[in-house]
Amino acid sequence: MATEIKAPTFPESVAEGSVAAWHKQPGDSVERDELIVEIETDKVVLEVLAPEAGTLSEIKAEEGDTVASEQVLGTLGAAGAKAEAKSEAKEDAAPAAKAEAPAASGQQHEVKAPTFPESIQEGTVASWSKQVGEAVKRDEVLAEIETDKVVLEVVAPADGALVEIKAEEGSQVASEAVLAIFAEGAGGAAAPAPAEAKSEAADEGADEKVGDKILAPAARKLVAEHDLDVAKIDGTGKGGRILKEDVQRAIQAGNAKKAKAAAAPAAPAAAPVVEGERPEKRVPMSRLRQTIAKRLVQAQQTAAMLTTYNEVDMSAVMGLRAQYKDTFLKAHDTKLGFMGFFVKAATEALKRFPDVNASIDGSDIVYHGYQDIGVAVSTPRGLVVPVLRDTATMSLADVEKGIVDFGKRARDGKLGIDEMQGGTFTITNGGIFGSLMSTPILNPPQTAILGMHKIQERPMAVNGKVEIRPMMYLALSYDHRMIDGKDAVQFLVAVKDLLEDPARLLLDV
Repeated sequence: MATEIKAPTFPESVAEGSVAAWHKQPGDSVERDELIVEIETDKVVLEVLAPEAGTLSEIKAEEGDTVASEQVLGTLGAAGAKAEAKSEAKEDAAPAAKAEAPAASGQQHEVKAPTFPESIQEGTVASWSKQVGEAVKRDEVLAEIETDKVVLEVVAPADGALVEIKAEEGSQVASEAVLAIFAEGAGGAAAPAPAEAKSEAADEGADEKVGDKILAPAARKLVAEHDLDVAKIDGTGKGGRILKEDVQRAIQAGNAKKAKAAAAPAAPAAAPVVEGERPEKRVPMSRLRQTIAKRLVQAQQTAAMLTTYNEVDMSAVMGLRAQYKDTFLKAHDTKLGFMGFFVKAATEALKRFPDVNASIDGSDIVYHGYQDIGVAVSTPRGLVVPVLRDTATMSLADVEKGIVDFGKRARDGKLGIDEMQGGTFTITNGGIFGSLMSTPILNPPQTAILGMHKIQERPMAVNGKVEIRPMMYLALSYDHRMIDGKDAVQFLVAVKDLLEDPARLLLDV
């Protein structure tokens, strides 16, 4: 009996996903819990595992297709059933294939872009893994097409080589557009001559019409070299065709020179000559980066965003770290960082100012009776924001362990989509990259985000004296539709006070 293979259940904020890659093909044997297909959403890649052992009998959603939550992706049959049929089909087809074409037959195929889902209009040729004439094995990756949601691989239809590339790297292609011409057979056997040879052949074998004159290739070359006016050369070839000899006679006579243009008015002063190379490189923006840019702009356009700043003296926190970092590491098997203090301070401040912990849903305000704090993590693919749940119940060690775990799994692409949903507040730390001050952008539907920055020693007035203190600028961006300026400023002051005197976190004052 066939078993349906379904897409995972998506959270409410994710409407659909794209089939990124099938790891099994019809007829392949599958073990229970073996990876069959990957579904990519706008935040995370989800793995679909085999519900039981068997044979993949049918694929209903091809790579690149857009699928909904719990949509049927394919069917799984009894072990061996489909494999046997596939084997018999191969045996029947083998003689026919041999009869049609011998080995290295050179039969050509069009290499096309994948079929894009309706929500994707076009893609960009990100890279070619193989070049013209280079030997290729069947199902080996030829090129990668990047869309705003996923990178799609284009594979070789058979053993052979590329004959011609029609869509260069960086070019925009539509769904099922022809990317290249592929020839079956031994690698390089069906490949054309190098580009230089092709260019020379074109120069040698094609006439060119200039005005009402027809030039032979050799004549055209001489005309270009000597900058002659074709209209002043008489052709003696068939139909008035200008031959090489006609051009040579015109050169000797000197009567085919182009007329010099009238003297132009005084030219402006020449631009100063700059010595040395001045290279430039133009690279199209990736689809992923375009999507990120679109959402950042959307966040600014849909919220009345405002930012308030303050600064915090980090002496107390740094003193605690220096005093207890070794003991903390031995006791909890994790390092004591700054982020744990900020998460705990923000949690306490959110309890005191519930408006900052709220979110806007249409015309409604949703007040959250818990604190789920998202921590921005930088990865090679971009910025992700995994969420620490119920931070009010977490210890400092739990927070530090959670952040370390998020960072490692984010860089490995192992974060689940549920781990990045439902936060009520976000903290981002630009200070690890050296930022002294910045304006963080809201993470909708949240109404506030806290930005940390670089710790910088600065002279400060302390009890009437100037002292050098380790200072950090804090920035709180908030949605003014929901949060009044007074509450935003007092929230930030509360975070500052808790960090400058960490004993307040224990005493709840």
